[in-house]
Amino acid sequence: MNNKLYYTIGEVSQMLGVNPSLLRFWETAIPAIQPHKNNKGTRSYTADDIALLKHIYHLTRDCGYTLDGVNEQLRHKERLDEDMQLVQTLTEAKQFLLELKSQL
Repeated sequence: MNNKLYYTIGEVSQMLGVNPSLLRFWETAIPAIQPHKNNKGTRSYTADDIALLKHIYHLTRDCGYTLDGVNEQLRHKERLDEDMQLVQTLTEAKQFLLELKSQL
């Protein structure tokens, strides 16, 4: 992948080795996939979109998940990401308070 900001559906389908129709189908079945669309409906994918599609491809093809299973895994991943962000924020606050305490 080069340093482009946006990729066409054709480019993304070639990267993944799938038909563009599969990407459009996944878009309807998996709410997490939301490529940018212009007024004509042409899809533009970012690097984050492509990473998500690669993850979905791995879950469906390599791990054998159904689309319902993929949706559940993605919901679980979102919860884990939120929990990790909360833990990081609390850890930073704790570190700040410990530094403040040591200065007293």
